[in-house]
Amino acid sequence: MTESAEPRARRTHILADLTPLRTSPDYRRLWFGNTVSWIGQGMTALAVSLQVYDITGSAFSVGLIGFCSLVPLVVFGLYGGAVADTVDRRRLGLFSAAGSFGLSLVLVAAAVVGIEHVGLLYAIVALQAVCFALNAPARSSMIARLLPAEQLPAANALTTMTGTTGTLVGPMLGGLIVGWWGYRAAYTVDAVCFTASLYAMWRLPSMLPDRKGGEEGKRASVLDGLRFLGTRPNLRMTFFTDLCAMVLAHPRALFPAVAVLWYGGDARTTGLLVAAPALGALLGGVFSGWLGRIRRHGLAILLAVGSWGAAIAVFGLTRNLWLGLLFLALAGCADTVSMVFRNTMLQAAVPDELRGRLQGVFIVVVAGGPRLGDFLAGSVADLASPAVAVTGGGILCVAAVTLLALKWRAFARYDARAPQP
Repeated sequence: MTESAEPRARRTHILADLTPLRTSPDYRRLWFGNTVSWIGQGMTALAVSLQVYDITGSAFSVGLIGFCSLVPLVVFGLYGGAVADTVDRRRLGLFSAAGSFGLSLVLVAAAVVGIEHVGLLYAIVALQAVCFALNAPARSSMIARLLPAEQLPAANALTTMTGTTGTLVGPMLGGLIVGWWGYRAAYTVDAVCFTASLYAMWRLPSMLPDRKGGEEGKRASVLDGLRFLGTRPNLRMTFFTDLCAMVLAHPRALFPAVAVLWYGGDARTTGLLVAAPALGALLGGVFSGWLGRIRRHGLAILLAVGSWGAAIAVFGLTRNLWLGLLFLALAGCADTVSMVFRNTMLQAAVPDELRGRLQGVFIVVVAGGPRLGDFLAGSVADLASPAVAVTGGGILCVAAVTLLALKWRAFARYDARAPQP
């Protein structure tokens, strides 16, 4: 190897591994389409929140947007996974993406004709959540069919970059576009962005679930998926560890109070607190090249979730804004590592005919966990103080993960070269 090639190889090992994008045109189109559409969805999410507030002048009404999306995500997350294990996943992904595209067009049309009714916005948000709950299990189940197992950690790291890019860039662009040109422009840009996802789905090959034992043509049962999960301790641990982080140590709901009480700040300070974990998660994806060399995925998840809890606990002790932002960013980076390996285990250790249903359970946990965490953090902060809620939650997260690791010791020995669910 030449001197110039050696530093280049070292950089490749540090930065995100782009091998899945280079080797699979189908995955490359799917990733690019999802990234563009996530940015558009982030814009629309902010625009809808702003429009609801403009119509009602009520923060409570804005908060109801989250409730309108949570219920469909939980209900249809499980159902969408069962559908993804029954029908052609490419067709399901295409139809659900077309549904989301159609709803974006409804928002555009409503803005053009001047319809300002909060009930319509709530209904569209709920239907968008239904489309997402049907689309996500199908899309996630496809990745293991498009790529070899050794490329799954790299692909999942790239997927986390898609989500965090949408979370960071989408709302910023949405705020600028609404401020300059209004809601109609923001919704129109989102609709245009969705065409990238539609094109990617259209170009995919047919992807019927690999169902065995005479099960072809039968409707997949949600209960069968839950029964399978109940007998697979390693897979259950991926959900338990995530719940430890998202329920016990999720201080998002306290950021407005923390910004004022701890740092003497305002809404801009709250914005920095919200952005810090997302920025850390994005950087974790950018510098994820080393993740592909890790084989002990269970141990990596335990360490990542424990690091999340520790970073949140230390954040609760800080009263310096920039130090607090640093620990929130470290927590976000740890969350990326956990997410990469949890997704990889679900894709590699689950039979293809059950992947959709397990991805549906994953959606329910990801959607419900943070909202339970918001409720718990807010309740403890009211009963005690924000510091107790944040630091105590971080310590409880570390303790809970440690107890789980001691009870299911085999999880730390999970080896990606011989995946056992």
